[in-house]
Amino acid sequence: MLHTLIQSPYKTNMPLLISILKKKDDFLALQDGVLIALTNSFFLDSIVLSSANLYLIKEDVHARGIINNISSDFILINYIHFVSLTLTNKTQMTW
Repeated sequence: MLHTLIQSPYKTNMPLLISILKKKDDFLALQDGVLIALTNSFFLDSIVLSSANLYLIKEDVHARGIINNISSDFILINYIHFVSLTLTNKTQMTW
């Protein structure tokens, strides 16, 4: 399953999102959702411990000027890779 986080993690029910993430799930943060990867994010440890595959849209990270403050547990991808994730995951949930 692909989970996409579009809005700030502080405007999302992150405990619920993290509780349903499974080990083989893909988690992609884009737009303001990329704030979850900040090294001082309240939710960082929980999302990393979920063991899901963690991705960020690199254009959104650069647009917010946070490239030097994100966790190395996330993989930076572009929108083309995002399309690939949507094709490989039959089910998706947007947060």
